[in-house]
Amino acid sequence: MTLRRRRDAAAATARTAAFETGALSYLNPLYSTALRLTANPADAEDLVQETYLKAFRSAGQFEPGTNLKAWLFTILHNTFLNSRRHAGRESIATEGDDLERVPQPEDTGNPEQILLRKTLDAELKAALDGLPAIFREAVWLRDVEDFSYAEIARILQVPIGTVMSRISRGRRLLHARLTAPADIGAAGPR
Repeated sequence: MTLRRRRDAAAATARTAAFETGALSYLNPLYSTALRLTANPADAEDLVQETYLKAFRSAGQFEPGTNLKAWLFTILHNTFLNSRRHAGRESIATEGDDLERVPQPEDTGNPEQILLRKTLDAELKAALDGLPAIFREAVWLRDVEDFSYAEIARILQVPIGTVMSRISRGRRLLHARLTAPADIGAAGPR
């Protein structure tokens, strides 16, 4: 093997290692989002595993210097949608008062992620979990994962106006749920 081929092989190995390290650093946010999408820990784990399998197989298509996190979230979202289509389920519902509440993943990740999870109190978690899926996902990607509107539009494969509308409507629903007066008559004295 020539010196040039050895250098090229070493550079390719270094790029692969850097890609894998970078991709794996998003494991916890991907799992949190998968859990919000699937409402089932086992399904969320499967979704994240399938996402990483696809990402590692397609690592050569990733353009270094672009947003790896957004690329991974796009794969996660597309994998989720494809699995729903494949399973013969209906499209994502916009009415979701009967959605299950989703448990939070264990406290792992960087300190900022841990603090964020701990500051989301039970009331906020319940209100967020009660949002219809399309609004919950858009609000989650913007307000928790901190993606820009353009990045969310690419991840969800919808126009940016739709993203802004979903976030706005989701936030209004979230605000309404958090500020609604409690049912005083149900537990009060008679």
